[in-house]
Amino acid sequence: MKYLDLKQINEPYVHAADEVLQSGWYLKGEATRRFESHYAEYIGTRHCIGCGNGLDALTLIFRAYMELGVMHEGDEVIVPANTYIASILAITENHLKPVLVEPDIHTLQIDDGLIEQAVTERTKALMIVHLYGRCAYTDRIGAICQRYGLKLIEDNAQAHGCRFVESVAMPSQQARTGSLGSAAGHSFYPGKNLGAFGDAGAVTTDDDQLAEVIRSLGNYGSSRRYVFDYVGRNSRMDEIQAAILDAKLRDLDAANQRRKEIAAIYLSQVKNPQIRIPHSDRDCVWHIFPVLCTHRDQLQQYLQDHDVETQIHYPIPPHRQKCYSSLLSVHSSLSVTEQIHAQELSIPCHQCMTNEEANRVADLLNAF
Repeated sequence: MKYLDLKQINEPYVHAADEVLQSGWYLKGEATRRFESHYAEYIGTRHCIGCGNGLDALTLIFRAYMELGVMHEGDEVIVPANTYIASILAITENHLKPVLVEPDIHTLQIDDGLIEQAVTERTKALMIVHLYGRCAYTDRIGAICQRYGLKLIEDNAQAHGCRFVESVAMPSQQARTGSLGSAAGHSFYPGKNLGAFGDAGAVTTDDDQLAEVIRSLGNYGSSRRYVFDYVGRNSRMDEIQAAILDAKLRDLDAANQRRKEIAAIYLSQVKNPQIRIPHSDRDCVWHIFPVLCTHRDQLQQYLQDHDVETQIHYPIPPHRQKCYSSLLSVHSSLSVTEQIHAQELSIPCHQCMTNEEANRVADLLNAF
């Protein structure tokens, strides 16, 4: 059993690429404008700006805030310690300082009870990362940002279509991740819930001025042809990726619902005390179904021996990476993060799986 069968998932959308190839227009065309409009409407923001990839999306957000004078070199950005390294790369690329905060072991999201103590006079933003497809936002996070005047940046690379329920009493009032903060970066890497046929990304925001600067920065710093207001970069979504994403967007909610159905089998059936399965107290679109096991490597080999492919997200935390050795001296004790990175194993969970396949994986986990 493959961890993720992209060929099967993508086969219905090949026609979208063929249509672009036949059109003869491959950059900054109607397909990109159409997807940007549809995705902004889907997320619930005024603006969507396509770009080259998810890392560029986050990097451009911080760069735009610096161009606008909202942030300056050396300012601090709070970020979850257990995130994928791209979240932190976007911060340091702009000569900002990442401040790592531990996750909650039950949700695997940033622990909102630890954020406030990390705020200093240099803190200008909080980045939340909707890891594994689970909503990381809480009312407490919103209150902290309001209290200290922090920009709330969402890394929505893994949670396309996820929702935050604003009120238990009013469940119909639900906002999608990517619309909860000041701006959000989205990745459409092929393996994502909304995945392209290559690299692509986007920024969503309600901030008109920020959107204008981001669009210019991603187009060499140009807002109109041969006029350059900023020292920009080339980070644009091509027409093929935009057309594919627009076609897949129509099926995203159904695909996410199917992932939830597969996850529900795991949540209800896996009872092995050696294996910790995620809490399901927040909306999750299950980009990744992570389990924690102290014998993670043996569990992975056991599943492989039974023809079940798995992945590890991620074996080495950012503060233990050579490129960020400076973080280790500041954050010498991140025990929850290190536990997650030492124990996490991702099991198959996607829309093309059958119930029988999910039941088989659950049986194998229980028998381990």
